[in-house]
Amino acid sequence: MNTATEPEKDDRYRAPALDKGLDILELLSEQPGGLTRAEIVKAMGRGPSEVYRMLERLVARDYVSRSPEGDRYALTMKLFVLAHRHPPVRRLVARALPLMDAFAREAGQSCHLVAMDRDAAIVVAHASSPGNWEFGIRIGARIELLTTGSGLTLLAFQEPVAKSEMLARWEGSGNTEVLARIAPELKSYREAGYRIGDSRQIAGISDISVPVLSPERRALAVLTCPFIRRLDEGAKVDINAVLGLLRGVAERLSLS
Repeated sequence: MNTATEPEKDDRYRAPALDKGLDILELLSEQPGGLTRAEIVKAMGRGPSEVYRMLERLVARDYVSRSPEGDRYALTMKLFVLAHRHPPVRRLVARALPLMDAFAREAGQSCHLVAMDRDAAIVVAHASSPGNWEFGIRIGARIELLTTGSGLTLLAFQEPVAKSEMLARWEGSGNTEVLARIAPELKSYREAGYRIGDSRQIAGISDISVPVLSPERRALAVLTCPFIRRLDEGAKVDINAVLGLLRGVAERLSLS
């Protein structure tokens, strides 16, 4: 009988060199201005020589760039490019963009498409309003699940197994308490089939979020329109009409 604990299993299949490389990538992902080699060594608590060797390999493979002066290291766009080669995401974005552009023209509002990424979400596509004014979020932005309209909608339409796995990862973090507290809120979004609410980041914007669903009615992604009500010329289409247009796009993208 196999009685190995989870930590023991993890230790059995460790790949120290790979771990070091991943540690460096994760560290640099949080530093838009990059870090010096000394700062990376200090943050990782490893020897200078092993960090140097790993950095040189990451530079050679174009995952990390070295500043012209040679003293700072930063992530390149390679990870971003690889992520967008992922076939399901690429296919979804290819299908979504023409529909999103048509929505933006008709509604006079911008919209973006968000996909799940473990315990957060990633903006994978964006369509701009044809007018002079819009609120947009950059492609590749990582957003929180518990504090954004897109994230809450993704959570509302997740299957029980995925939720259980997420709760296990969040154990002891405080997020489990938040998720339990907002369970009735998520249930209401699921029953309605969408979410409309004030943005939790920008005052004066109402987020309209609609799920793109799998045949099992699980959220593959979420379409969100940060609705802006114009005071000078008025909105081209009111918020309820915008919701209808956005739901139409989501229905065309959902899998039956």
